[in-house]
Amino acid sequence: MSRWEPDARGRLEKAALELYNHQGFDATTVAEIATRAGVTERTFYRHFADKREVLFPADNPLPDILAGATAAAPLPLAPLEVITRALVEAAPVFEEREDLAPQRQAVIAANPELQERELAKLAALASTLAHTLRQRGLENTTAALAAEIGIAAFKVAYERWVNDPDRHPLAQHIRETLDTARHLIAPPDQATATDDVSRTGQESVA
Repeated sequence: MSRWEPDARGRLEKAALELYNHQGFDATTVAEIATRAGVTERTFYRHFADKREVLFPADNPLPDILAGATAAAPLPLAPLEVITRALVEAAPVFEEREDLAPQRQAVIAANPELQERELAKLAALASTLAHTLRQRGLENTTAALAAEIGIAAFKVAYERWVNDPDRHPLAQHIRETLDTARHLIAPPDQATATDDVSRTGQESVA
């Protein structure tokens, strides 16, 4: 008799993260994950190629979302405003797994190999943003720098969101963190003006 049940992928993901946090990523086997989720190992491999793919899905929609949102942003917008819009549009991808996000972060933080994988994933997203910004007409250096700043700010925003006891939306953390990034190079007497512009842009996005 088949042991398959609806939402097997979601139960496998939840079971894997619980085991990774309880006994460590390296010590956890696929068989243990499948047993905890109430499915067979064959079912696990139907959804994931290996244990790491639970944390880094192969069917990640983020590159397409970021590229599409960046390309569709109004041309007069400054590069960081374009990136802010793109990252905000991608926020729901993470919020769908909001309850699992802290567990995922804890697993990655405890494993250097997984940390490298996470950094590689972020670098790939930065490359996607830079490529799309160049297609919008930005010079290579400007596009690359804007993309790297955007992804660095997103990393900070994501960590703030995961640890936020008040559970503010990820989009809010993204906007606030990118506002902070802009202020790093703005003279103090221009900070208020920058805030006003940012708020206007946020209202437009909303």
